[in-house]
Amino acid sequence: MTHRRSILLLFIALTSSLALASCSDGEPYAQDMSEARIIIAGSSTVAPFVTSAAEYFGVKTDYDTPVVETTGTGGGFKIFCQGNGANSSSIATASRPVTESERQLCQSNGVTDFIELGFGSDGIVFMNSLAGPEFALTDREIYLALAAEIPVDGELVPNPYQFWSEINPALPNLRIEVYGPPPTSGTRDALAELALKQGALTFPELRALKGEDLPRFREVSQVIRTDGRWLDAGENDTQIIQTLLRNSGALGVAGFSYLSQSGDRVKPARINGVAPGFETILSNEYPLSRSLYLYVKAEHLKANPAMRAFLEETYSDAALGDIGYLVEKGLIPPTEKQREEIRAAF
Repeated sequence: MTHRRSILLLFIALTSSLALASCSDGEPYAQDMSEARIIIAGSSTVAPFVTSAAEYFGVKTDYDTPVVETTGTGGGFKIFCQGNGANSSSIATASRPVTESERQLCQSNGVTDFIELGFGSDGIVFMNSLAGPEFALTDREIYLALAAEIPVDGELVPNPYQFWSEINPALPNLRIEVYGPPPTSGTRDALAELALKQGALTFPELRALKGEDLPRFREVSQVIRTDGRWLDAGENDTQIIQTLLRNSGALGVAGFSYLSQSGDRVKPARINGVAPGFETILSNEYPLSRSLYLYVKAEHLKANPAMRAFLEETYSDAALGDIGYLVEKGLIPPTEKQREEIRAAF
């Protein structure tokens, strides 16, 4: 009996090892690519829109509803670049363009052919509770509030500012407390590029540093402080809204769609005198405007018929037209001409 039980255990161990081996390197283990469920991962800003499209797609077609994971833009690219297997992610959602290092990661794992599709526009918004004070900020003030290092009397020092009024007496006399996304987030990357960097360039000594030592300038102009004035709130932007409702003295950083969906509870700060809105973001008048993207594996698009059907739904008039369900959710869509070009791309 003991001998037979030992043989049975050995058989189970061997079959388990074989099953795990078949899952390695992103290779399919349960189904071929033509039958695989679409997996989407990436930006927390794009996630609500893609999730809505996935739900509509699941109801309107005979295909399975795609799986949408919120990992942040950087995390989404890491998953996307792991391989081309049927059970790897097919689409990376992003609130910034793919970087060269991410392209190299993809190439090292055989993901050499993917398509960049524009997915409309968005704005990075500083917002606070309706019960809080009005905020009007410049990119220089954002830099002075959030950068890890700032120039003081010609020297770069750890950021000493604790209150907004220390930066500008016209700002509220409140402790700097800003809730925002973590380092894996494309929103955080875009904030550093669009606000902190531009604020740093208002200082002559930092403009000179850019010409003399670009890596050092990038460090000074785009690294966010870690002394408690900026607080990572994870990839759940909805949680930021809830935090602001509990703390009327705090500011939160999130995409415009979260403001448009919560306008009865929070209000935006003006940036360089411009308020975030549909028109100001679409025209790029709002300083913190940016583009959103879907990155699609060409191999999956060719092999899995569900992929083309899902993209057709996502870029349809029902989703992105004037009264489309994604527009009603707060997405600022591509123009009709841009959508025609995007459809041609896939």
